[in-house]
Amino acid sequence: MTRDIALTSCPANSRRRIPLLTRLLDLDALWRQRRQLARLDEAALRDMGLTRAEALHEARRSLWDAPAHWRQ
Repeated sequence: MTRDIALTSCPANSRRRIPLLTRLLDLDALWRQRRQLARLDEAALRDMGLTRAEALHEARRSLWDAPAHWRQ
């Protein structure tokens, strides 16, 4: 009974803490993806609906400029 009360008393919107190693691995993956995006040829970019300028703009973003859903 005490356990049930403890679990239900936590706020529903409390944020789970993401381990540092997980964040670092995610940032590394983001860096690699952006680097690969900059290396794509025109045909691949056209298939994704991107221009060279859009791809280079995204590739030049800073690591800490991560997608909004990562910062939750």
